[in-house]
Amino acid sequence: MTYNRPLHLLAIVTGWATLGLIFAGGLVTSTGSGLSVPDWPSTYGRFMFAFPLSDMVGGIFYEHSHRLIASLVGLLMVILAVWLWRTEERGWVRRLGWIALTAVIVQGLLGGITVLLLLPTPVSVLHAVLAQTFFLLVIALGYVTSREFTSEAQAAPETTSALEIRRLVTLTTGLIFLQLLLGAMMRHTGAGLAYFDFPLAGGRYWSAFSADLIEEINWRRWGLELPSVTRGQLLIHFTHRLGALGVALAVVTTMVKIWRDQELVPSLRPMAGAMLMLLAGQIALGALTVLSLKQVTITTAHVAAGAALLGLSFLTTLRVYHFYPRSRGPNLATVPAHV
Repeated sequence: MTYNRPLHLLAIVTGWATLGLIFAGGLVTSTGSGLSVPDWPSTYGRFMFAFPLSDMVGGIFYEHSHRLIASLVGLLMVILAVWLWRTEERGWVRRLGWIALTAVIVQGLLGGITVLLLLPTPVSVLHAVLAQTFFLLVIALGYVTSREFTSEAQAAPETTSALEIRRLVTLTTGLIFLQLLLGAMMRHTGAGLAYFDFPLAGGRYWSAFSADLIEEINWRRWGLELPSVTRGQLLIHFTHRLGALGVALAVVTTMVKIWRDQELVPSLRPMAGAMLMLLAGQIALGALTVLSLKQVTITTAHVAAGAALLGLSFLTTLRVYHFYPRSRGPNLATVPAHV
């Protein structure tokens, strides 16, 4: 395999642009601007790229900017997929490029359908989840075209530590993805402020979802001029909080394992530290989102930080599987006696 630096850099740029697109999409939802431009693919009857900048005001600014950034990401992905098809020696990498291109096309169509159908919750949630999935596909393309992946370096010896870390990073990435799915459901069902206190939930550490509790919460919401909530919204919100605890436990366990285990590749440790810092920031942003009653910048930063945490966890997983490929089992002869 030959390292192609310009191709790798294009994949990295596409990844960062995708994270920016997720942030822009979060702004659309946070500001309630999803229907500020009621038509698609045109913008108020005009060709998207001919819409005057002077008319991009209020919610139109957020929604139309989101469309423009999405178009940029789509263009970058077209270039990347074609470049891979023309130059990449590995057939599976070429196919991965086409899969990512298909995903971004479907994502664009879902965005349009979301507008035309007036923001139906299932389509909006699917649109959000596919955005995260496409982000992971681009990260994978960035890694498999990197110097580290294309080098001829030998895989590290298989040990019980390697087997354990593979399981931990896979579990952690899966939990973060499910948590972001719950977050998308919460945002698009209006459950983001179902509980507006933190760390308590409706004045309690554990919610029973009883009729009396719901009545009490809605009475308190009336004083804050917040709309009433249903049992379903409370359940989605509380499940998201429980999911955050699960993700925090998985991230801390996995990253401490990477940091302390002397058998593992040392270059994984900086990623462990970065993930722990991202986790702390994400938890703080989640709490501030509730306490600020979903202030736009904080709420959107919470969405983007969640995507960044997922991306970093997925990249860590890819690197672990690269250094420690699957095999029949651990080579116990290489395992120190104290393990």
